[in-house]
Amino acid sequence: MKIGDVVIDPPVVLAPMAGITNHAFRLICRQLGAGAVWTEMISSFAIRYRNKRTFSMFDWTDTERPVAVQIFGGDPDAMALGAQVVESAGADIVDINLGCPVPKVRKTGAGSALMDDLDTARKVMAAVVGAVKVPVTVKTRIGPHGELTTAVDMARIAEDVGIVAVSVHGRTVEQRYTGNADWDIIAQVKGAVSIPVIGNGDARTPQDVRRMLEQTGCDAVMIGRAALGNPWLFKRSAHYLSTGELLPEPTLEERAETAREHLMMIVELHGESRAIREMRGQLSWYAKGLPCAAQHRRRVTEATTIEEMERVLVEMCMPRETDPHYSQEGE
Repeated sequence: MKIGDVVIDPPVVLAPMAGITNHAFRLICRQLGAGAVWTEMISSFAIRYRNKRTFSMFDWTDTERPVAVQIFGGDPDAMALGAQVVESAGADIVDINLGCPVPKVRKTGAGSALMDDLDTARKVMAAVVGAVKVPVTVKTRIGPHGELTTAVDMARIAEDVGIVAVSVHGRTVEQRYTGNADWDIIAQVKGAVSIPVIGNGDARTPQDVRRMLEQTGCDAVMIGRAALGNPWLFKRSAHYLSTGELLPEPTLEERAETAREHLMMIVELHGESRAIREMRGQLSWYAKGLPCAAQHRRRVTEATTIEEMERVLVEMCMPRETDPHYSQEGE
């Protein structure tokens, strides 16, 4: 698949997730087979006012390309400026957030609020397309709620103003992250436009990825929450798509080693204190499904030093019968 002149191979990509898809996680997902990665969303107003914390999110590097930088906002001028800034910082693709359901984003007229105001959405998209030379994409949802699905209209507007690809999360704004994704609407979007369509929602296994491609006709699949603690899903999905063979799940040692690599990258980027805070949630995801997972998750949340976190990682990959926390506490 191509987004403008950017090649996406394999057609399985990492979704933008606030507070999660920083450089460390994006790089791990690229190394483990993601065809492209999206940054967490960045405020166009914060860019305009040179917010220091926001510019710390400009952490993409050549090692993770191609990288799409997602920006959000409801003001066309601010979005155009934001797009120019991230383009000059090296973004391969500028992505516009048209689907975030979080109230503090919606109340500013950004994110999924633009699904309620297609005229402003058009102006925002046109302003960004006109401001940059790199490809511009959008990520949206199927609609505000079950009785009002606007994804097809949004995609048509996007294509009309020069957007070169659209990602569709198969849930409504009202659903947020609950219930089931509606792949039929994704299929309708694909049938309504000639630009590439990326499907998103409920792709949790390699089999799901292939089924979404076949059922919706979409050009690529975007994986979000299913990749948390499981970045091997990209490699396994790509292999399954190309060969029909289902690779085994990663071993305990592979999971622990990747989690440690993730931890040490954040230490290098942001220091020990921030790494400990950020990795509490991440390491809990890596522990999901392992023997004594509940105990490991609790110990991770209680860890106050890198050494303590590394000790938990060593014990995570122990066979159940040799894990001291299993013998003491059971499952």
